[in-house]
Amino acid sequence: MKTIHKLVLKAYLGPMVLTFFIVMFVLMMNFVWRYIDELVGKGLSAGIIIELMSYAMANMIPMGLPLAMLLAAIMTMGNLGENYELLAMKSAGMSLLKITKPLIIVVGFIAVGSFFISNNLVPYSNKKMFSIIYDIRQQKQSLEFQDGLFFNGIDNMSIRVGHQDPETHLLTDVLIYDNRATNGNMNTIVADSGYIRLSDDKKYLLVTLYHGETYEQTRNSQWYNKSALRHHTFELQKQVIPMDGFAMGRSDADMFSNSQTKNINELQHDIDSLEIKVNAATTNSYEPLLKEQIFARDNSVLPQPDSLRVDKSGFRNLLATDSISGLPTREKERIWDQARTLAKNSRNMFAFDESSAKEALNQLYRSKIEWHRKISLPVSILIFFLIGAPLGAIIRRGGLGLPVVISVVFFVFYYVISLTGEKMAKEGSWNAFYGMWISSFILTPIAVYLTYKATNDSALLDTDWYAGRIKALKERLGKWTGRLFEKRKKKKTIKTKRNGKRDGTE
Repeated sequence: MKTIHKLVLKAYLGPMVLTFFIVMFVLMMNFVWRYIDELVGKGLSAGIIIELMSYAMANMIPMGLPLAMLLAAIMTMGNLGENYELLAMKSAGMSLLKITKPLIIVVGFIAVGSFFISNNLVPYSNKKMFSIIYDIRQQKQSLEFQDGLFFNGIDNMSIRVGHQDPETHLLTDVLIYDNRATNGNMNTIVADSGYIRLSDDKKYLLVTLYHGETYEQTRNSQWYNKSALRHHTFELQKQVIPMDGFAMGRSDADMFSNSQTKNINELQHDIDSLEIKVNAATTNSYEPLLKEQIFARDNSVLPQPDSLRVDKSGFRNLLATDSISGLPTREKERIWDQARTLAKNSRNMFAFDESSAKEALNQLYRSKIEWHRKISLPVSILIFFLIGAPLGAIIRRGGLGLPVVISVVFFVFYYVISLTGEKMAKEGSWNAFYGMWISSFILTPIAVYLTYKATNDSALLDTDWYAGRIKALKERLGKWTGRLFEKRKKKKTIKTKRNGKRDGTE
């Protein structure tokens, strides 16, 4: 490897790693804010949170890689241009393609690796992430008592405490309403102080109360006229109450299988199966509707053997006369009633079959979208690099200022186009190929154009070039304005002299 290539490669790898982690951090913050309400207040261990964040970060790699490649390429080439290193390389006879040759090779390896990440790592991470999020949603909130407020996080129990010591966790002025009894009895417990906590395995509620009273209201089928109330006092009361839902359960990840949790081979198998299912469902919906309902008696449209043709005896008179105008009123009403009944039956039968076909069609669209997403990711990474490298060479600005702005603008443009195409593909308005590749089709000409401009040393985005042109334009406008002002002043002077001469003559 040449020394100049080592220099360029070293200048690129640092910004690439830095920008990748910056982008992943921003995306991770978006994920945290999205699920913050479900993570807070459930006493999750650090291991569960780290595991969830790890799977979420793996899921965001396909979104973060293109932006990181774009930003790193702009920063690298911008730094080289700002320090006149890029100019020195071009003066030595090296073209832009030759300068970026090692970077293209590195980005090519990254693009190939991104396919395996999207095909193998991301489906596994999605499956695990969906499983953990489901388990967190099923878990109840941890015991958190607030002074003077009822805690209703336990089924059929309501607990209020007057004050909780933050250090010893001693509860004072405890009031408990217990409706767990299957016979309908309700217990009310009032205690001066005590401790209420979950066991270490979170399967039991450990209640220890001091100096209190218990009121038990007995209810039966005749509670409205034979309701008894029992009361007793205690110095110490201990209860061990079985609890469900406070412990973190782990579901089987295979239960959460969908198009986002499958690799490209599994998606291709699903696509083939769903296409057969959709075609079969469509045929099963339309063929009986046409043969048995709409054209059941019309042999010219759908000829059928007598054994399969439905006999609609109610229409014999109509078929014989080809008109119902000559039939009696009662016969007309009977024929119209039969026609309405057949139409309603046809609509109901078609609506039932259509719902199953529509569900299979939606799954088919989503499977095709995920299939094309895995293929289009490596291409988008290459396109973003081919946009970023020429842009950096043109603007000749490094750091995290202007490159970040330009990168965000291009990425937002790419993201909006991708979301629009994906939405149209999910609705079936577009083919999945066009929906998932439209952003690449639009950005590829931009990459070619910028590469051409950078190769020819264009000042397309050079701020100094634009500042010089604006300054020259201002000077020209100033000269033109001065000349115009002098002409107007001269005309005004001549006009004043003429008016003076006229006044003197008169």
